[in-house]
Amino acid sequence: MRGVHSRSIVEPKLAAAGALLATLLISASTALAALPPVPVPAENPVTEPKRVLGKMLFWDEQLSSDGSIACGTCHRPERGGADPRVGRNPGVDKGTIDDVLGSPGIVSLDRAGLPESNPQFGDGPQVTPRAAPSNFGALWADELFWDGRARSQVEDPLTGAVAIARGGALENQVLAALVAPGEMAKRDRSWADVMDTIQRARPLALATDLPKDVEAARAARPTYPALFEAAFGDSRITPIRVAFAIASYERTLVSDQTAWDRYAAGDESALAGRALYGWRALQAFHCTACHTPPQFTNNEFFEIGVRRAALDRGRELVTHDAADAGDMKVPTLRDAALLPRFMHTGEFGNLGAAIAFYINAPALPERDGIPGFGLYTFNMSQIDVADIREFIEHALVDPRVRDKTFPFDRPKLRSEQPDAAPRTPARTETLQ
Repeated sequence: MRGVHSRSIVEPKLAAAGALLATLLISASTALAALPPVPVPAENPVTEPKRVLGKMLFWDEQLSSDGSIACGTCHRPERGGADPRVGRNPGVDKGTIDDVLGSPGIVSLDRAGLPESNPQFGDGPQVTPRAAPSNFGALWADELFWDGRARSQVEDPLTGAVAIARGGALENQVLAALVAPGEMAKRDRSWADVMDTIQRARPLALATDLPKDVEAARAARPTYPALFEAAFGDSRITPIRVAFAIASYERTLVSDQTAWDRYAAGDESALAGRALYGWRALQAFHCTACHTPPQFTNNEFFEIGVRRAALDRGRELVTHDAADAGDMKVPTLRDAALLPRFMHTGEFGNLGAAIAFYINAPALPERDGIPGFGLYTFNMSQIDVADIREFIEHALVDPRVRDKTFPFDRPKLRSEQPDAAPRTPARTETLQ
């Protein structure tokens, strides 16, 4: 949750106060709006064959170079779309201030797919330099990842042609993960390798407890080429089609059956007691300036002082603008109560600690462009923290997400089995 810090004021107080009033009026007028439809790029309309193919690809560990990591490994619905696993990324050295609690990926593999010792992680799994964000808050955003490097325009990685002119951040996010060596890929993984892996794989061969829609699709078309033919009209497997399918599946994961959604629709009984006090506190402390209903994020990027910008330049690495140093994307509060860890560093292990961070949050320069941020400070009591937590826990959790029911149902991954171990490429092939 991003709040408001005490900052130096670089514009006249009267103008800032007027801008703040306008912001609050706009916020008030939109506070009870329903979630808008998920934007779908014209180049990639959602169809049922494409959706179910995307669901299978999203949960298939065989897409990684060693058969141990699926997209869903790091984005599990019952954990708010984030990763219940935790690993330590030591930065430049171990046990110091630059350490981050990130998501474990595959072990370091050379170009042939054979294990090689890594300077940071040795022979163990590599760990991402930021915690995995929820994929549920990504559906309306123009740019994704903590730093926004998954941009709106999509280029076909094989041809360089523009595949989506605007609105394809989800597709770009998929393309990045498939060849990221710290996450799913061996060193210098080629797109030919990705396509060959999918071509040979028996869909979800490593998973069990398949959802009914997935089980039916695999029974009707037991190979990926057949599934791609149903989704795209022919059996060609390409990187852009993989991205199109997975993004189509993700666009159906709309968490809109919360108590808040019933309250916004006019059911005043849906929000009561401490949860209602929490909603009022969220507004009183101007948390909604960034965690703006109904999405409970404004999809912008800010530095809130979680860690020094020198340790992670954040948004600046994308924009190359020094004013963006340390800025990170505002996460949604929807289903945030299910998250295992909080902030891009993963350093807060519970929701209360993440909210309480704002009580003593460091003052930052007035550079984020949000009207009025220099005019007030946090004076939250522990009662306010508890009320806000109650609101997030009881008003913003969709029970379908929590309980893994359709469309948030999923298979059980091979890596979740008690005897799961890293797989060699050769052993993975025998299971395909």
